[in-house]
Amino acid sequence: MEQRNLIIAAVLSIGILLVWQFLYEMPRMERQRAEQARQATLQKEKQANTMGQGVSVKTPSSQNQESIPTPGASIAPIPQNEGIPLPGVGGSAKGAPAVTALRNAAMSSSKRLRIEAPRLRGSIALTGGRLDDLTLVGYRETVKPESQEITLLSPVGAPKPYYAQLGWTALDRTIPLPVDTSVWQTNRQTLSPGNPVTLTWDNGKGLLFKRQISVDKDYLFNITQTVVNRTNTPVTLYPYGLVSRTDTPETLGFFILHEGLIGVFNSQLEELDYDDLEEAKTQTHDSTGGWLGITDKYWLMALIPNQNEKFTGAFRHNLTGNRHKYQADFVGQGKIIPANGSASISNKLFAGAKEVRLLDGYGEKHGIVRFDLAVDFGWFYFLTKPIFYVLDYFYRLLGNFGLGILLLTVLIKVVFFPLANKSYRAMSRMKQLQPKMMKLRERYPNDKQKMNEAMMRLYRDEKVNPAAGCLPIMVQIPVFFALYKVLFVTIEMRHAPFYGWIQDLSAADPTSIFNLFGLIPWTPPDILLIGIWPIIMGATMWLQQKLNPAPADPIQQKIFMFLPIIFTVMLASFPAGLVIYWAWNNILSIAQQWVIMRRMGVKIGG
Repeated sequence: MEQRNLIIAAVLSIGILLVWQFLYEMPRMERQRAEQARQATLQKEKQANTMGQGVSVKTPSSQNQESIPTPGASIAPIPQNEGIPLPGVGGSAKGAPAVTALRNAAMSSSKRLRIEAPRLRGSIALTGGRLDDLTLVGYRETVKPESQEITLLSPVGAPKPYYAQLGWTALDRTIPLPVDTSVWQTNRQTLSPGNPVTLTWDNGKGLLFKRQISVDKDYLFNITQTVVNRTNTPVTLYPYGLVSRTDTPETLGFFILHEGLIGVFNSQLEELDYDDLEEAKTQTHDSTGGWLGITDKYWLMALIPNQNEKFTGAFRHNLTGNRHKYQADFVGQGKIIPANGSASISNKLFAGAKEVRLLDGYGEKHGIVRFDLAVDFGWFYFLTKPIFYVLDYFYRLLGNFGLGILLLTVLIKVVFFPLANKSYRAMSRMKQLQPKMMKLRERYPNDKQKMNEAMMRLYRDEKVNPAAGCLPIMVQIPVFFALYKVLFVTIEMRHAPFYGWIQDLSAADPTSIFNLFGLIPWTPPDILLIGIWPIIMGATMWLQQKLNPAPADPIQQKIFMFLPIIFTVMLASFPAGLVIYWAWNNILSIAQQWVIMRRMGVKIGG
């Protein structure tokens, strides 16, 4: 009965998802396409005023029809050599020596300011003033401690360039501004927490540009840009920031996970996949407060403008030869630098791992609008995030996320105990009625209508609801999906070990019955990777099925007999943490159902 209810619940869940898709997702996508079409029309109108490569951005505060040059338009063309996959940026460690050599050669083209922080290591190119070299300390490519640390950023000239840059732009094209070839001077050789660095560049025409950069103990940079005007004429400049990525990174391509361009504009989350941006070319948003950048599954580069000022954010794509370039950028409001005076603007830059508590803390401390949405908790956000926090609390209590999942399962069983109790009692009563149901089938072997009517009278007389077992399963399905989402998207679960052979709860059980769990030196194809925990889950599902009343129809009996095997194969590729949850949940359900059946005098098994 419970397995039948599970199928019914699954069908209902798919129905709910389809309704959601038609009533919410499709209209949202239509609005997005309409906005993209509108932006494309606007960009064509602005084409005449475009300076350099890219698309120009109208300044909301400008009083004429001139346009600000696109941030990053002065950057040198993308090299045409084929890129080698870069570890940590959508690539693998294959070819790592060649990658390292090319990367080192690219970095040697400029003097550099070192970055030494507890969780970051890298450098800033003094030529151009770009943050283009960053490694995440403590995060590695694989669970092996000797594997490479995650390389987040790489300079132009290296495989898959990925960098951030801030600066100034102007309507007056005659003003010399710092560009990618400008060489900045520094007052320190190393940037570290508590030791900010000031970069300076003189344009030789009376403007001195200063850039004070500080970094905290995690992943947040604070950049204060100051312009000193030594002339007798006021100057208006516009601050900008950009994150640029060359070559399309490898993505998982999962429907439930967004990887690509991301931002929050006017408190609304905007997500754009790489292929969608290739079609749209440019998408702009005017906003007060918010942030924008490029996200991977676990890593994020985000520009955070002043949260109290208006800015124009944009997602851009261009193609040079066969190489794609993706850019997220913003242009802030114009700053008037008075004659013989100065003006400053402060912005922030996040470059690191998408740790939930850290992002929440940054959002609260610095007033960053909806910064927590950088983690893709999905439709069940209201359920997924609380489940993460409960798991995280249990982890801090027990020191192991696997134990936290077991304890979370117990907590869920306690919460749903009344519903489950009602369900198991109903199934026990159904099992008690099986002899009477068999007699009815024998009485009406060829008249299904009369048999069904007699069945309904029997249920009514015995006060049994055959659908009572469906409700607790229906309630738990969103919990199951939410836990899957937590295991899939949160970096806290990445490489989180359990015990024994499970060294990563976010990955599938690495063992397989087809090589005798590693005793035979052979790696089976993915479809045959059916590990120990999926088998345990299937076995507990089979035992639970034996406690339930068997369907009277022989065909249904055969179908339900194969369900544990089907689910074992299906869930073998799911995260081990989810399979452990399901197996442990089955064990608790078996114990609860066994106790109820004993109390009601119902025969166990058969």
